[in-house]
Amino acid sequence: MLAVTSGEPAGIGPDICLALAAAELPLRVRVLGDRDLLTQRARLLGVDAGGLDIEHVPLRQSCTAGRLDPANAAYVIELLDRAVAGCVSGEFAAMVTAPVHKGVINDAGMPFTGHTEYLAEKTGTRRVVMMLAGTGANAGLRVALATTHLPLKDVPAAITRPELETTLRILHDDLRGKFGFERPRILVAGLNPHAGEGGHMGTEEIDVIIPVLDKLRREGMDLVGPLPADTLFTRRVLAGSHAQLAMYHDQGLAVLKYAAFEDGINITLGLPILRTSVDHGTALDLAGTGRADPASLFAAVKVAAEIVARR
Repeated sequence: MLAVTSGEPAGIGPDICLALAAAELPLRVRVLGDRDLLTQRARLLGVDAGGLDIEHVPLRQSCTAGRLDPANAAYVIELLDRAVAGCVSGEFAAMVTAPVHKGVINDAGMPFTGHTEYLAEKTGTRRVVMMLAGTGANAGLRVALATTHLPLKDVPAAITRPELETTLRILHDDLRGKFGFERPRILVAGLNPHAGEGGHMGTEEIDVIIPVLDKLRREGMDLVGPLPADTLFTRRVLAGSHAQLAMYHDQGLAVLKYAAFEDGINITLGLPILRTSVDHGTALDLAGTGRADPASLFAAVKVAAEIVARR
C-alpha cells in the first residue's frame, strides 16, 4: 500500500488527489487528509470521490481553496508524520507527497525548509539527496542536487569534499538499488560558468569537485565532469547517462522542469523509506478550478510502485 499525503489544503493537493479516485493504479493507495475537505473539494469540482481510500486527518481550521492559513500548518506536518510512521513500521510500502507551501508553515512558527530536509530529520538520516526525474519521453533526465534549498550566496561554502563525496555515493547506490542500473553513468556539473575555465572563473572545480571525482573514479564509479552546466543538458552530452548532478537548485531544476514539468517527479534518495512526490508547487491560483493537472502525481505513484516491485 502507498500513502499519499494530500498536501497544503488551500492548494491543488486535494484537487490532484481526488483524480486518484478514477485512476487505475499499480498498488493500493491510501490518501491521508481531511475527509470533509476532500468531499467539499470534490463537490466544488464535480467529481466523484467515492473510490478513494481516505484516512481522516482533521484540519485545524476550515479551508478555502486558494487562501493560505497558518492555522493549518500543523495539519500539513501531521500528514507527513503519519506517512513516515506508516512507512517505518511497514504499514505503507512508500509515501507519495502532494505539494506543501513552505512559507505558510514558517509563518506559523514551524521552521520548515522542505520535504527533503524534514524527512531526513524525521528518519534520523544525516544526509539525503534530492532528485527530480522525468518520466515517459523524458525518462533519461534524473537531476540530483549537491545542495538544495539554500540562498545562492551560501552555495559555494556548502560544497565541500566530504559532502560532495557523500552525495555522489548516495546517488550511485540508489541508482543501482532503486532504479536497477548496474553501473550508473553520472554527469557532474561544475559550479562556475564554463566549469571554472581552468580556475579563471572560480576555483571550486579545482579545489573540491575534481579531487572528489578522481577519488570515486578510482573506486570504479562512472563519473563524467565537471562539465559546464550550460552544455551538460544538451542531447549529445546527455546520451547514455543515467543521472546528472547539479551543484545547486536552479542550475538543474530549471532545465528539468522546462523539459518534463507535466510528468516529472521528485524522489528523496538516501532515506530508509521510499518517498516520491510531484515536481511542482501548490499553485494556489488553480486550486478549486478544475484546471490542475494530476499527471505528475500519477507519475510519482507509478515510479514508487515500480521501485517497490523491484525490491
